[in-house]
Amino acid sequence: MADVTKLLFLRHLRGTPTVWVRCQKRGRTAREGTSQSFWYRPLAAVLSEVPVDDRELPLMFHARTADFADVTVQATVTYRIADPALAATRLDFSVDPYKGQARARPLDQVATLLTELAQQPAIDLLARLPLAEALTSAVPQLREDVAAALAEDARLADIGVAVVSARVVAVRPEPELERSLQTPTREAVQQDADKATYSRRAQAVEQERAIAENELQNKIELARREQQLVEQRGANAQRQAELTAAASLAAAQGEAERERTLAAAQADKVRAVGAAEAESEAARLAAYRDLPPSVLQALALRELAGQLPEIGQITITPDLLTGTLSRLAEGPR
Repeated sequence: MADVTKLLFLRHLRGTPTVWVRCQKRGRTAREGTSQSFWYRPLAAVLSEVPVDDRELPLMFHARTADFADVTVQATVTYRIADPALAATRLDFSVDPYKGQARARPLDQVATLLTELAQQPAIDLLARLPLAEALTSAVPQLREDVAAALAEDARLADIGVAVVSARVVAVRPEPELERSLQTPTREAVQQDADKATYSRRAQAVEQERAIAENELQNKIELARREQQLVEQRGANAQRQAELTAAASLAAAQGEAERERTLAAAQADKVRAVGAAEAESEAARLAAYRDLPPSVLQALALRELAGQLPEIGQITITPDLLTGTLSRLAEGPR
């Protein structure tokens, strides 16, 4: 929209590059074009303002397929005013010369016309197609038919409108029907998900089984090694016992040999001592053999006295003294 500035009884209009402006005075065109800027008298000027930029028109309309299913078509039409001078004469693009505001809404008329022109080929095409085909493969054909119908329509050319492009976004059934149509796909996806879940569970079970078997093999190997360890310990203990017994036997044999040697030496000593004593006794007896009996008796008494216990007191009776004196008297004889 152009800017209108007030200065006393005059007005100044400043346009934009995307707005075509025409100023007429007394039925004659004073100025027209885009990016206009001029002064005018509101009482004598007639202004028309036509946008010439590309505009997007979203469309949504209902149609019925060959199998009587209601569908919703979503489309977008891009158009522009190709001949603003012609459009200004066919549609009311006039603006208030005092405030610069549009007096009517001509773009709504253009939108209504475009909507009706786009609906007709789409409805005709969908009426010949079943629902499944309309939802899956009808979008390209719809796009071509709508674009062709808008490009060939003479009414658009009469008002200076050119269609840049037409796009069909989607063809959708009613929500309940859409959910029903999505059920097989959802079930298939769910089945695939279930298969993936079952496969994952089977893999998990297989992995658990492999882990359990591995643990069992580890336990078996551990038990086998423990058995080997016990057997080795038993063999070591047996070997230790055998070595201990052999050492004890060797020690006992050595001790016995030592005792036999000591006994033999003691026996030899005893024999030597006995022989010496026998020889001494024999020599002593030989010495005693030539002694007189009185001397032998004296020696015997001395020997006996040496063997008697200690005598603390001795009592000499007259009988003993008489006998002794008698023997001493008889001795010299």
